[in-house]
Amino acid sequence: MALTDIDKKLIKRCLAEEPGAWKDFVDRFLGLFIHVIRHTATARSAQLSEQDVEDICSEVFLQLLANDFQILARFKGKSSLATYLTVVSRRIVVREITQRRKAEALGHVTASRSSLDQAAASIEVDRWEDREQVRSLMNELPVNEAEIVKQYHLEGRSYREISNSLGVPENTIGPTLTRARSRMKGNQVRS
Repeated sequence: MALTDIDKKLIKRCLAEEPGAWKDFVDRFLGLFIHVIRHTATARSAQLSEQDVEDICSEVFLQLLANDFQILARFKGKSSLATYLTVVSRRIVVREITQRRKAEALGHVTASRSSLDQAAASIEVDRWEDREQVRSLMNELPVNEAEIVKQYHLEGRSYREISNSLGVPENTIGPTLTRARSRMKGNQVRS
């Protein structure tokens, strides 16, 4: 599907920062973003509350506004605007879900972006240090648990993807993650 005249004009209006353009953009694509968030979360076996959906949707809009609408300015018009925004928003959603899982792996259960920020502030600020801490704690886990933790929290894979790659029943992934998190929490306290 090609870029419509309506979307072409809407992009021009947003980039020119015309009054009302951003409101029109939000009204036109809010439903799409919410659908992408919910669909992506389901595909990755991530449970999100309504507050989580709203927080991630806000993050999508913030990314679109960043650097004077840089994401919209890069759009070449070789597809529909909805297709382009679906791809962009899915990447943002996957990143957000992965960050939440990493925080969860370190023992910080998060329900919203603000609690994720608090969790990040209470542990290492640098993402690489977080990743190294998770890897260090994973070294003390049995091999099968460590692999499941790695694929779920660090690679952002769904239960189904992990089940297929490791050849284990999908319904064993959740209990295994719970056990591994408990062990990692215990090891983190002793460190």
